[in-house]
Formats: sequence, C-alpha cells, structure tokens
Amino acid sequence: MILVVDDDELVQDLIRLYLEKEGFRVESAWDGEEALAKLRTAGPDLIILDIMLPKLDGWAVCREIRKTKTTPIIMLTAKGEEFDRVLGLELGADDYVCKPFSPIELVARIKAVLRRSALAGQTSSKILSYPGIIVDYSSHRVEVDGREVALAPKEFELLWFLASYPGRLYSREQLLKNVWDYEYLGDPRTVDTHIKRLREKLEAGAKKRYIRTVWGLGYKFEVAE
Repeated sequence: MILVVDDDELVQDLIRLYLEKEGFRVESAWDGEEALAKLRTAGPDLIILDIMLPKLDGWAVCREIRKTKTTPIIMLTAKGEEFDRVLGLELGADDYVCKPFSPIELVARIKAVLRRSALAGQTSSKILSYPGIIVDYSSHRVEVDGREVALAPKEFELLWFLASYPGRLYSREQLLKNVWDYEYLGDPRTVDTHIKRLREKLEAGAKKRYIRTVWGLGYKFEVAE
C-alpha cells in the first residue's frame, strides 16, 4: 500500500489514478498529523510526502518517522533548490521529486525505491569488515576504530555500495544509477555532497581514509593503510 500525503486534491487524484493503474493500493492523508496516524494504523509500504502540509510539515513528519521506522519515503514538493533536496535526503528520505512532476516518472521512482527496499531485506544478514571499519547491513550500523558512526540512510547506502567493491572506481553518474537507482535528472554534484558528509563522519578521529577521490573520474573505497 502507498500512502500519499498531500493537501492538494488534484495531486492526490492524479497520483492515485496512475498508481492504481499499476496495481497499487492507495491511502490518502491531508496533513502531517493524519500521516503519522495512518502510518501507525495502515502500515504503508512506501510514503509519498509533500513538504508544505497543514499542522505538521513534511520535514517534521520525516524526522518523526525515522525515529522508529525505515518505511521508504519519497518527498514530493515544489521546493526544488539543492539545499531542500539535500535536507530531505539527510532527514532520511529515499528520493526527492519536484513539482510539477511527471506521473510516469514518479511511478518509475516508486518502483525503484521498492526494489531497493526488497533488496535490503534480502541482504539483511550481510556484514562487510575491513581493517578499522565494520558495516552491518542488518542494523545499518557502522563502526570505525570501535566507534559507532551514525549515517543518514542514503549515506549508508552509498558506503555499502562502495565498500562492496573495494578498489573499484565509480563515476558520479554510475553512483547515481546504482545507489539512487535511476537516471538522475538534476545536478550530479549531489553525489559530491553525500561523499563529503560521509567522509566527515567516517574520518573524524579515524586512523585511515576509506573513500578516495580520483579527480575528474569519480570515487572508490580503499582499505589500504
């Protein structure tokens, strides 16, 4: 079931039309408080979340959800600035779609996020361990030199992907395709932003550097001293 949280009736009707054509069951919420209530009672598989909502905005709803649940979230909003996109992802959103939007593209992104969510369940027992760093997929837990490092969901996915292929170089576009699971239509520098924040968290007081930049080409995970 997909929970659509938006106070615009036309947006609700449009999304419902396209999702039901694809065989999804759809529930609606019209404000932030109703969204949290339906999350508890309906248990959606994915949430489409507007930011400008009555009573409780989308930022606050996303923060509240991420305190206890890993339900996939796609932010749907007229706020298209890079700062807003990055903030949504850092708060735990899995994707970010700007209004006006293509319903066909939205459906494709929903399917992509659900595929990633299913894959996470299949790989839930995996642990990557290298000198000085442990990445545990089952708990989304990362330890560096025995210190737990708290990562946002997309930062963790980025680290997991790179650490799964140590020494292999990936371009920005390849990371967008493999980690975000779609051909990103915006600024590929969003990868740079996530890499920068990931490095800051991993390398704070650490004995090693794990993510190397190959200028003009991309990034790779290294385990050498």
